[in-house]
Amino acid sequence: MAKAGRPAATGAPPVRLKQKDLIAIEPMTREELELILDNTVGFKDIVTRTVKKVPTLRGKTVVNLFFENSTRTRTSFELAARRLSADVVNFDVATSSVNKGESLLDTVETIQALGADYVVIRHGSSGAQEYLGSRIDASIVNAGDGSHEHPTQALLDCFTIREEKGTLDGLRIAIIGDILHSRVARSNIWAMQKLGAHVTLVGPPTLVPERFRDFGVAISHDLKTGLRRADVVYTLRVQLERQARNLFPSLKEYRNLYGIDMERLKYAKSDALLMHPGPANIGVEVTREAMKCSQSRIEHQVTNGLAVRMAVLYLLPGGREYDTHADQ
Repeated sequence: MAKAGRPAATGAPPVRLKQKDLIAIEPMTREELELILDNTVGFKDIVTRTVKKVPTLRGKTVVNLFFENSTRTRTSFELAARRLSADVVNFDVATSSVNKGESLLDTVETIQALGADYVVIRHGSSGAQEYLGSRIDASIVNAGDGSHEHPTQALLDCFTIREEKGTLDGLRIAIIGDILHSRVARSNIWAMQKLGAHVTLVGPPTLVPERFRDFGVAISHDLKTGLRRADVVYTLRVQLERQARNLFPSLKEYRNLYGIDMERLKYAKSDALLMHPGPANIGVEVTREAMKCSQSRIEHQVTNGLAVRMAVLYLLPGGREYDTHADQ
């Protein structure tokens, strides 16, 4: 199947997202998702060429405000903003007035008063970004809120699949592991289904409760059954830090029942892609050998994350006064 290519040039002004913020995948349309994915193609060309910078967001300011630890997402957003020539501020929550009792809204209003055009936020409370988005003018980008959503992760995952398979229409995707606590899983469920994929959730009943059927997915508590005919095997990190109680007897038992190695990868189609949002508990949800095999697209996900986040910043309102297209 042919891989997805660059959108055809029409000479018309570039189409941008209508909403001010990127908070969640759930309310977005397929057309909006495809707009981001189509624009990502051009930005990936920029990421991989010798001169990796364009003036698209020159004069704009992007603030990264992370209340939870992050390596991949925070670094990816910082590089994305710099590649678009924006000014970048990494806000240090540990040394801020938050520790003196300043509210989240007060903090973000202060950041906006200093001239921020975009605020990229990761926060442990579900809904924090939506609360802020209706109260400030800067564009809010959700980099993860509690167990709710992580929209740019889902976008980069869908882009990675589309790049390899040409489309998500009709694909069978198995998402394995700690669905209960995973904002990545929720965003991917919405995005993948909107783009035409069939999603099966796989894991123990305590981590994949029956109520997830309300999302329109299939559920399997048996790994071999869940991976049958899968085009994509997407395994999640076991999030022990989000669990208030033990939801399975031990990591060893979880690995024995749901860990992905080279043999268990064979339960899926022979050309199935292996993906993981990172960081991985190596030897628990996935082996190092599987992560490095020819079917793995885990490193591609990291590269594609940079291009997707460039596309998101470009398409949100902060870039609307610019006519320079990403491909120029």
